Amino acid sequence: MKQGIFEIKSNIALTATVYKMVLVGDTSDVTAPGQFVNILLDGLFLRRPISVNDCVGDELILIYKVVGKGTEQMAKMTAGQTLDVLTGLGNGYDLSKAGDRPLLIGGGVGVPPLYMLARQLREAGKEVSVILGFNTKDEVFCEADFKALGCDTTVTTVDGSYGVKGFVTNALPESYTYFYTCGPEPMLKAVYKATVTDGQFSFEERMGCGFGACMGCSCKTVTGNKRICKEGPVLTKEDIIWEA
Repeated sequence: MKQGIFEIKSNIALTATVYKMVLVGDTSDVTAPGQFVNILLDGLFLRRPISVNDCVGDELILIYKVVGKGTEQMAKMTAGQTLDVLTGLGNGYDLSKAGDRPLLIGGGVGVPPLYMLARQLREAGKEVSVILGFNTKDEVFCEADFKALGCDTTVTTVDGSYGVKGFVTNALPESYTYFYTCGPEPMLKAVYKATVTDGQFSFEERMGCGFGACMGCSCKTVTGNKRICKEGPVLTKEDIIWEA
């Protein structure tokens, strides 16, 4: 974990509620796709955890959804302003288990951390399939980014206004070697039941400190209690215990 001051290079809207922010600073502690950062914002006691969309050189790319005071404040920020950021948080995805044909499954704001993962898998020569799930056409983002990487990309919408009608589980391919997923818990539970291989799940959890000190985001696993912000946010399929 490293604390640093980052300058905003750009901050643009991708949809009515989703924004893409490019920051410039010391990214040396961002070592794996699936990690997150914690941002200090004026007037707010707790930092805001945001997943890393990508990290290239000194540029840190975040895609976030406006859901409260913190992200509302971020959406109003412009190029040249600075942010106090903790980087290198969380364990991230393990690429070594991917096999030749990994499948990536993202839902809503669970889509952004899968981009850096997809890029690194493609750079390693993997045939990557991606399923992106949204409620409706107006919420779709990042489809072109995954396609530009050469990923076989499918979009699902619950209302059928774009792509495959239904949920991400309605678009699962017949064959894949391993899977990685991130999204809301109901989607993760459905993916858990529908997938036929081992895989890794990135959980979206309310956090206090973001680096394991407060124990506020602990959850039960088959190997004992784990902190989503420290031992997670990525857990393996075989480690997960779903609460009733």
